[in-house]
Amino acid sequence: MAHSLLSQLKQMTTVVADTGDLETIRRFTPQDATTNPSLILQAAQQPERRERLAEIARDSTDIDAALDRVAVDIGTEISALVPGYVSTEVSARLSFDKEATLARARSLIERYARQGVGPERILIKMASTWEGIQAAEQLEREGIRTNLTLMFNFTQAQACADAGVTLVSPFVGRILDWHKQRDPQADFSGARDPGVASVKQIYEHYKGHGYRTIVMGASFRNTGEILALAGCDRLTISPALLEELDTETGQLEAQLRPTGAAESAPEPLDQATFRWQMNEDEMANDKLAEGIRKFMADQRRLEDLLSELRRA
Repeated sequence: MAHSLLSQLKQMTTVVADTGDLETIRRFTPQDATTNPSLILQAAQQPERRERLAEIARDSTDIDAALDRVAVDIGTEISALVPGYVSTEVSARLSFDKEATLARARSLIERYARQGVGPERILIKMASTWEGIQAAEQLEREGIRTNLTLMFNFTQAQACADAGVTLVSPFVGRILDWHKQRDPQADFSGARDPGVASVKQIYEHYKGHGYRTIVMGASFRNTGEILALAGCDRLTISPALLEELDTETGQLEAQLRPTGAAESAPEPLDQATFRWQMNEDEMANDKLAEGIRKFMADQRRLEDLLSELRRA
């Protein structure tokens, strides 16, 4: 009997659902689930959540508290369906504010604890800015695990490894988008995909230097990108692509394999070097800024919805 590509992928990579939709999670039985402001907005708009959303809006002291309650409510429901991590993101508005990120992360963990979900189940997500990475380093020392997202280049990955974060989410599809926009006729298939190449570079660096940080490829545009990273620690996959992988068959082979640490870790990046290298990388600089803006746009839409419900 032919096995689906999804079932084979699960044998070599931890599959994570990139959604807040509970039915999708029940169907595909992922190990973990990730959310972000865009996915929380989608989940919050489901008709069956409307009454609960209105209750949260009325009972919260302010919109920030309401936003966090919505995220934790959805995350708590997800935690009952997956055995592993649930990723919950701090406000994109705080991407350049270390202290505010720390306060918000601690608050989210406290809210989860009141719902009976321990800190070992939660990954606090934040953008891979310098401030976000420094906040993550402090949180990890406090026993709060982190997921550094909106990662587009090796500089961000190296700084996250230096900080000892639990997991990084290097993006694939958004890197491809940037390159295709500038060279629409180029062949970016298979190993030529710049997003795939970026994740492979990060994975090989981490494994070759003995970093414990988990590499989770994210932001996929097609199943080819996913299959090209089979064997990666984790891959977070949208419902549409999970569906494709579940219906397709064929022989899947691991493309990434862990190696023992062969080299000592390089010197940690300082702030000036990090910022200079980011400035020199036009793609990473563009996509990081754009990603923060897009997440914030969806967060504002949720803020507007909650404000409307408070007034109702």
